[in-house]
Amino acid sequence: MNKKKKESAYKLLAENRKVYYHYEILEKLEAGLVLQGSEVKSLRTNHGNIAESYATFESSELWLINCYIPEYVAGNRFNHEPRRQRKLLIGKKDMTRFFNAVTRDGVTIVPVRFYFNVDGRAKLEVALARGKKIHDKREIEKKRDWNREKTRLLRRCH
Repeated sequence: MNKKKKESAYKLLAENRKVYYHYEILEKLEAGLVLQGSEVKSLRTNHGNIAESYATFESSELWLINCYIPEYVAGNRFNHEPRRQRKLLIGKKDMTRFFNAVTRDGVTIVPVRFYFNVDGRAKLEVALARGKKIHDKREIEKKRDWNREKTRLLRRCH
């Protein structure tokens, strides 16, 4: 399978589009998750939300905080907690690089996309991100508005 097919074959579960507005993305990385069976079944029914979640280090492990995966409807009393902490699985080199960036540079780790890859495994794309200032956000909005207005004007001329 070539790379284009492999990238387009994943099934998107949730996307955090506000990340690009609130943060400057420095680096992205694909991470695995430690999930329970009822969580995977709930995700397969296209439920889940990563809008207000973030990742943090606790005892040299990376954890996803405040990610919402609703209880599986057909689950029984052994169902999972919807907002429990979930362990993220990344390589040792990436772990140390992210840990150093968070502690030294003052950046944060935010989830960008939540998806099933080609093999059917739940993956989370996380990013090292630096928060934008208010004036940066305003500048981006001005550019976006100007580009929209420019395309409208060009359409009217033609």
